[in-house]
Amino acid sequence: MAEDERIWTAALVVIGDEILSGRTQDRNVAQLATWLNVQGIRLAEVRVVADREDAIVEAVNTLRARNDYLFTTGGIGPTHDDITVDAIAAALGVPVAFHPDALATLEGYYATRGGLTDARRRMARVPEGASLIENRVSGAPGIRIGNVFIMAGVPHITAGMLDRLTGTLPGGRPVVSETIGCWVAESEVADLLRTTEKAHEGVAIGSYPFFREGRTGANFVVRSPDPDKVNACIAALTAALEAEGRQVTQGGI
Repeated sequence: MAEDERIWTAALVVIGDEILSGRTQDRNVAQLATWLNVQGIRLAEVRVVADREDAIVEAVNTLRARNDYLFTTGGIGPTHDDITVDAIAAALGVPVAFHPDALATLEGYYATRGGLTDARRRMARVPEGASLIENRVSGAPGIRIGNVFIMAGVPHITAGMLDRLTGTLPGGRPVVSETIGCWVAESEVADLLRTTEKAHEGVAIGSYPFFREGRTGANFVVRSPDPDKVNACIAALTAALEAEGRQVTQGGI
């Protein structure tokens, strides 16, 4: 990777008391990170916040300022505690308004599902000036305003919204990765990993230890936007491990 090649970054704010209480296990971090990687954008940081306007405002304003993109998940449903839209509008200093296209979409979706109640109408509220992200799963759209993307908390609905955004965001080159595994304690090869990474500019090596079948091992993931550099580093790391008499498993253990 050229020294002056720009690294595009994104942050995620996961909103919801149910995440912090442990009642719900978040799956959107991994989903968003994987999707961003394909867009050539790095997920740089994640914050989990409660359903409190001050907490959401602080997180949104901090993270949108130091990243190219900010995504939020959760808190855009029909109930009184779904305050994400209001909080983000407050963070941006704009009022909340009903989006006519969102109202029309929801009216069509709920025409055969009991009609558009006042609670359901809440899902058409957006920070003024926002555009919509189509949601083919449950009708209620996601929202985009500036570099902020307001998404559903339910993972399969979020997935649909991300699909609609695919290819629409400026980014860098997608990061590629290759994995090898070895039955070795991570501490025994820490120096080898460090020197190998240092010798291959533009490449990062991640080490992921595990204990399995009564044995200690680790998988090593080599990442870079340049596939040739990944392949060269994998070859060098494999050779170095084998030179120490260790058996290397391509693809990881």
